Amino acid sequence: MRRSAETTSEKNFMIRLDNISKQNGHQLLFIDASMGLQKGEKVGLVGPNGAGKSTLFRMITGQDPPDDGQVTIETGMTIGYFSQDVGEMSGQSAVAAVMDGVGPASVLAAEMSQLEAAMVDPDRMGEMDALVERYGEVQARFEELDGYALDARAREVLAGLSFSQERMDGDVGLLSGGWKMRVALARILVMRPDGMLLDEPSNHLDLESLIWLEEFLKGYDGALLMTSHDRAFMNRIIGKVVEIDGGTLTTYSGNYDFYEQQRALSEKQRQAQFDRQQAMMAKEIKFIERFKARASHAAQVQSRVKKLDKIEKVEMPRRRQAVQFEFRAPPRSGDDVANFRGVHKAYGSQSIYAGLDFLVRRKERWCILGANGAGKSTLLKLVAGGAEPDQGKVVIGSNVKMGYFAQHSMDLLDGDDTIFGSLEKSFPQAGQGALRTLAGCFGFSGDDIEKSCRVLSGGEKARLVMAKMLFDPPNFLVLDEPTNHLDMATKEMLVAALAEFEGTMLFVSHDRHFLGALSNRVLELTDGEVHQYAGGYTEYVARTGQEAPGLHPAG
Repeated sequence: MRRSAETTSEKNFMIRLDNISKQNGHQLLFIDASMGLQKGEKVGLVGPNGAGKSTLFRMITGQDPPDDGQVTIETGMTIGYFSQDVGEMSGQSAVAAVMDGVGPASVLAAEMSQLEAAMVDPDRMGEMDALVERYGEVQARFEELDGYALDARAREVLAGLSFSQERMDGDVGLLSGGWKMRVALARILVMRPDGMLLDEPSNHLDLESLIWLEEFLKGYDGALLMTSHDRAFMNRIIGKVVEIDGGTLTTYSGNYDFYEQQRALSEKQRQAQFDRQQAMMAKEIKFIERFKARASHAAQVQSRVKKLDKIEKVEMPRRRQAVQFEFRAPPRSGDDVANFRGVHKAYGSQSIYAGLDFLVRRKERWCILGANGAGKSTLLKLVAGGAEPDQGKVVIGSNVKMGYFAQHSMDLLDGDDTIFGSLEKSFPQAGQGALRTLAGCFGFSGDDIEKSCRVLSGGEKARLVMAKMLFDPPNFLVLDEPTNHLDMATKEMLVAALAEFEGTMLFVSHDRHFLGALSNRVLELTDGEVHQYAGGYTEYVARTGQEAPGLHPAG
């Protein structure tokens, strides 16, 4: 990691970027951009996709130096960087992988575990004296490094991120990508560095883990710089926003909502300034055109031409155009949309449902809450036909046209298709204009639509699958974490579009803005029990005093 021996300025910045310039291929990411981060500051880094947020993190850690300008890190400062690229993990437990990030204690812990197994192995009784002696040496060194406290800290953080004891001690290599992300995040949190750079830490977390992380970061006293597409998460943690826009870095005080208000106000003022200057220049140009051929006005014309040449032009504000998606009216379904009658479901010895009775009626919007493993995704699979009940029945009502979105839906895209080709294949009767508008609503404009599905990011794949599902609208939407990978602008568009949706919804989400804006019913799964609440997520929080089942009261 790059460190600078220079002392920071009178503002005592722990991290400082001065007049940074950076080009990526033909794209200019930063032009003379500057920012600073002080101890105790919690800062949100925002900007459109591809603006350079991850590049900025890599410049701070020294992985990708700027083309020009300087990055200054306070002498001796430790930095923990969490990115979406977690690297290879296997051959050790999740706890050992987390401790690995902190130092050699994890190696000693692994050896102690091997020695413990050897000491109870009847075939190795002859080696007992040597094993006991070695165990004593390793244990003494482990205690010297405060290994037991580190192990406890690693387990506490992993538990906060929804790991069971079994999963903590299991081979990290067998975990899915999302769980490996949590291990990588835990590694940074247990490290307790002076500064944390967190690139989308809220991705892949369930609601309980997200709220736990929120509390952890609120109590962190180092310097924090993070990106997140979760508005509620950002609002509760940060006190400052740094925006990347058009190569510059602009700092705003306040949380994300305040930044949005200030940005809109600043844009409005810039637009008014631009309009005034354009009107003044049009007037001057009209005068010049009218009198340029008259000798009697030559001096005035010359004076005005010089004046126009000297004017510092006000730039038109860069607006981020978000195209709104409008639903065509879906066909009307029967009043009973999905009916669970005495449903039992178990995986091995673990019972998920024992006699579940649950009815979804037309126009209801159920959000499903429950701790990890409570059966949220299973319930959606039962509705969508991706799983069968062990006993009982799930009956789908008359004239129900279902749209099911799950993370595996993205694996069904044909890698050889372009975005536009994929849309054309799904809707051969639709006109090119309609499909281009659809692509634009979901953030694909210009040359983007010629991208191959094989090279799309997780967010781009999610947007494409969502676009296909909503173009020919179902009347029953079953959504499993639909906002994972989506950026803030796409999320806002989706919430606005779904608010106008005339059908029925059943969904799981960890995004509290999404939950609050769209639900009108809550199904809570906790400790094998099922509770139903009339009213949406906001009313649920007010009534129960908690943001997720089993958590402490909402603050």
